[in-house]
Amino acid sequence: MHVLVATDAWHPQVNGVVRSIEETARAATAYGVRISVLTPENFRTVPMPFYKEIRLALAGPRGVARAISDAKPDTVHIATEGPIGWLVRRWCLANGMAFTTSYHTKFPEYVAARLPIPESLVYAVMRRFHAAAATTLVATQTLRRELEAHGFDNLGLWGRGVDTRLFHPQKRIDLGLTGPIFLHVGRLAVEKNVEAFLQLDLPGTKLVVGDGPARAMLEARYPQAVFVGAKRGEDLASYYASADAFVFPSLTDTFGLVQLEALASGLPVAAFPVAGPIDAVGECRAAVLREDLREAALQALDCSRDEARAFALTRSWDACAFEFVAHVARAAGVAVPDRIMEPAPA
Repeated sequence: MHVLVATDAWHPQVNGVVRSIEETARAATAYGVRISVLTPENFRTVPMPFYKEIRLALAGPRGVARAISDAKPDTVHIATEGPIGWLVRRWCLANGMAFTTSYHTKFPEYVAARLPIPESLVYAVMRRFHAAAATTLVATQTLRRELEAHGFDNLGLWGRGVDTRLFHPQKRIDLGLTGPIFLHVGRLAVEKNVEAFLQLDLPGTKLVVGDGPARAMLEARYPQAVFVGAKRGEDLASYYASADAFVFPSLTDTFGLVQLEALASGLPVAAFPVAGPIDAVGECRAAVLREDLREAALQALDCSRDEARAFALTRSWDACAFEFVAHVARAAGVAVPDRIMEPAPA
């Protein structure tokens, strides 16, 4: 089976949407599934207003139709609600192709944080977008319940995993910073609530890995913190493994994949007790979820790095890929492959 994934989020963006698609595509091959992607790289792009790091595709109906025709997919999955997502949705409806979608981002809350637009209006647009899908995939049961409360239906689970080979405690190096090192990794934007971390009265060093529209403001407002920009691959893995606690201040993330990356690196997590952290790491004894984020960060210093790693080893991308494959196979009307039994983690 060949699945075409349409996404407005793609490189050079570094986020959970991109990583989820890439890792699922890699793991899905074990089920005889090939995943190709339709991204802004297929079209001319312009920078998104107020967020130049994100490129918006200047796609048109003919260009999208040609791209889908060239790909010859058995089914389509629409990962984002951007220009590409809407045009691919339009093509699928016009051509009678069943498709699935995924809900990665709380756009109503993100828009409300930036513009005077009611959340209810944006939720109405999101409902319309996803209502035509055979199934809308969400990362957690909590998000599923939240969307059901907003009138969404046909929801299915597609969990998230972590690359435990890349993110590993053995990647630890000397960063040359005063300890303890409190790390945050993520996009620097107002909706990510990074200031809640930077405002904390903590010993040692606050280290921020990531980029985004709020970076210049945050650097100017918090000169005592260390900002190193976006990192990838082995460089990113070394930062995780070399810190002493990971602080995740977001109140709106639907999951927060960076939390699993931290745990896989043997790095305990501190976060607020809200939907994303509760679902992603709430069962981990090396994760401290408190309303008082400072207290959580300090307590995380005493958590076991071995327990952090052990928890991450139970969250594989192979299991997540099977969930994805099962949903898209049903939408395509083909048999769901047998689940592959994974070896016990080392």
